Amino acid sequence: MKKLMLGNAAFARGLYEAGVTVVSSYPGTPSTEITEFAAEYDEIYAEWAPNEKVAMEVALGASIAGSRSFCGMKHVGLNVAADPLYTASYTGVNGGMVIAVADDPGMHSSQNEQDSRHHAIASKVLMLEPSDSAECKEFTKAAFELSEKFDTPVIVRMSTRVAHSQSAVELCDRAEPAQKEYVKDPQKYVMMPAFARGRHVFVEERTKKLREYAETSPLNKVIDNGGDIGIITSGVSYQYAREAMGNNASYLKLGVVNPLPEELIKNFCAKYKKVYVIEELDDIIESHCKKLGMNVSGKELFGYIGEISQAVVAEKLLGKKNDFTTFDGNVPVRPPVMCAGCPHRGLFYCLSKNKIRVSGDIGCYTLGASAPLSAMDTTICMGASISALHGFNKARGEEAEKSTVAVIGDSTFMHSGMTGLVNIAYNATNSTVIILDNSITGMTGHQQNPTTGKNLKGDPAAAVNLEELCKAIGIKRVRVVDPYDLAGTEAAIKEELAVSEPSVIISRRPCALLKYVKHKPALKVVTDNCKGCKMCLKLGCPAISVRDGKAVIDHTQCVGCGICSEVCKFGAISE
Repeated sequence: MKKLMLGNAAFARGLYEAGVTVVSSYPGTPSTEITEFAAEYDEIYAEWAPNEKVAMEVALGASIAGSRSFCGMKHVGLNVAADPLYTASYTGVNGGMVIAVADDPGMHSSQNEQDSRHHAIASKVLMLEPSDSAECKEFTKAAFELSEKFDTPVIVRMSTRVAHSQSAVELCDRAEPAQKEYVKDPQKYVMMPAFARGRHVFVEERTKKLREYAETSPLNKVIDNGGDIGIITSGVSYQYAREAMGNNASYLKLGVVNPLPEELIKNFCAKYKKVYVIEELDDIIESHCKKLGMNVSGKELFGYIGEISQAVVAEKLLGKKNDFTTFDGNVPVRPPVMCAGCPHRGLFYCLSKNKIRVSGDIGCYTLGASAPLSAMDTTICMGASISALHGFNKARGEEAEKSTVAVIGDSTFMHSGMTGLVNIAYNATNSTVIILDNSITGMTGHQQNPTTGKNLKGDPAAAVNLEELCKAIGIKRVRVVDPYDLAGTEAAIKEELAVSEPSVIISRRPCALLKYVKHKPALKVVTDNCKGCKMCLKLGCPAISVRDGKAVIDHTQCVGCGICSEVCKFGAISE
C-alpha cells in the first residue's frame, strides 16, 4: 500500500519498519514531527529529552543495551549533541543507532545556516541524505543495517524542504530484530585514554571500509541521459536539478554524503564535457571533486547562502528566467509577530517602556526583538541569555546590573539555561533573570517539557517546580508575576533590578493558543473616547489597527487579554 506522507512522517515510518524500540529527541524545526509521528506507534518508546545532548546519550545507551535506537534534532541541536556524537564514533554501537539532523537552508526558523555535513566529516561517521519522502523511509531502514554492519552511528541529513514536503511512500511491515546481547566490554565502551587510543585505530579502519562501501552503494545512483552535461548533487538539490534540466543532463545522485566516493565521481566526470555540482550551503561535494582533480563548477554559480530552487538552476544553467509581476506601490511587509493574547507581550512592553537592555534567547519570545516592542539586544543560542547577561554585567558593572535582564522560556531554561543561572549564583553578579513560563514549548508546536507535568504521549509526568529549582540553585529572590498585569510586572522588574543580589522573575501565563485556555470576550473601542494617540499600537498586537485616525480591534483575533485597556489613558478600550 502506498500513502502520501511528509518526509518527517516517512522517516518515522522507517523507524517503525526498522524495528526501533527507543526514541529520544528534543523538538526543533524542521525535525520535530519525526519524533511526534514515531510516538504514534505503540511498539516504539518515544520521549522528549531536556536537550539534544541528553537525547543522544539516551539513544547511545539503548544501542549499547542491544536495541535499535534513534534521536532527532535540528542542525543547531547537533552542536549541543556534538560531545556524545564524537565519542559515540569511537565506541560504535551494539544495536543500530541513527541520528536525524534537519538543516535549515534559508533560515526559515533558525539563527544560522550551518551545514551539518561538517559534523559528519569531523566525527567520522556515515551520513546519508534522502531527497524525498520515499527515500526518507528507505534510507532510515538502510541506516540501521549499515549502523550494525559497520559498527557506527549513522546520521541522516534532512532539510526543511524534504522534511516538510510530501510524496508517495510504500508501507511495509515492521521488522522485529532480536535484541542483541549485551556483553561487558570496557575496551569498546569505556573511553578513557588507554582504550580510546585503540578505538581511534578502529575508526580509521572503519572509515576505509565506508569509503569502499560508498563506491558501490545502491544509495548512490547514476542517471545517464547521454549528452554533454553531468550534474553531481544530493538531497533536495537533486529534485531541483531534475525538474529544471530534465533529460537534458545526466545525474550522479549521492545518497551517501560522508564519506564521498572517489572512483564513482571520477568515472562520472569522465563522461561529460561539463560537470556541475549543485548542493545547498557549503561546497562539500565540490571541494571533494576538485581534490580529486575534477574540473567541476558549482559555488561560483550557486553561492553559499540560502536555498537553491528549480528557478535558480534553470537560470544559472539554461539562462531561463521566470516571468513575474512587479508592483510599484508601497506594499507593507508582514513579519511574524506574537499572537494576539500572547503572554510575552505585556512583559516586553514593560521592558521596552523602561528602556531596559535585554539579553534574549531562542523561542517565540524572540519576536520581542521586532518593532514596535524592539525589546531585545542579543540572541545567540539556546540558554545563552543567562550566561551572556552574567558576562555583560561582569564587564560593565553596577550600571549594567541595574538596567539589564535576561529573558528565557521555560523549555529553554530546562534545555540549557539552568547552568547559566548556577553560574550567576556561584560567581555572583546582581543579575535579574526572567523566565517566561507559558506552560508549553511554544515555538516548535506545543510540545511538552519537564515543567508541564506531561510526557510526549500526554501522560502524567513529574513536573519541575521552577521556583523551587531556582532556589535550590542558590537564588534567594524568586517571584512570580502575571504578564497581563502590566503595573505589577513593571513594579517587579524595577524592584529586582534595584536589589544588590541575583534574582529571578517568573512571568507565568499559559500560551494563548493552548486549547484549555479560556479566553474572555473580545474588547471593543469606544470611538468617541479614542484620541488617536496610537499608544495601543506600541503593544504590537495583531488584533489592533488604526482606521480613519481611530483604533480598531479585530474581534476575530482579540482574546480579551486586556493589556491594551491598561495602556489606553482615555478609557477608549472596554469589554
